Amino acid sequence: MNKQMITTPNAPAAIGPYSQAVKTGLVVFLSGQIGLDPATQSLAGDDFGAQARQAFRNLEAVARASGGSLADVVKLTLFLTDLSKFGQVNDIMSELMPKPYPARSTIGVASLPRGAQFEVEAILVL
Repeated sequence: MNKQMITTPNAPAAIGPYSQAVKTGLVVFLSGQIGLDPATQSLAGDDFGAQARQAFRNLEAVARASGGSLADVVKLTLFLTDLSKFGQVNDIMSELMPKPYPARSTIGVASLPRGAQFEVEAILVL
């Protein structure tokens, strides 16, 4: 199996021993993105919506670096530290993700890196 590591300066650098994405054939596995601004490596504010939108922008940047786009996403996994934000993240996702929407799981978690409130990971098929 041939694995290609995908990196872009348009999304936050990995904060651990992992790649922003790995491409094998036509499938791309994107690592989780939180709402870090890639220029400052700081969260895009304390607001859940601002963090979620930035996380999706980061995800899109990595998707583009892999040769794809958000339209190529077949599976998303969302991580929320507060499941009461489920409706808000649905609204944000419906604004940013093209139809047909991908398959998705949403998971409530106790905490995320850097104190983030939201994280998103994806699988693309190019």
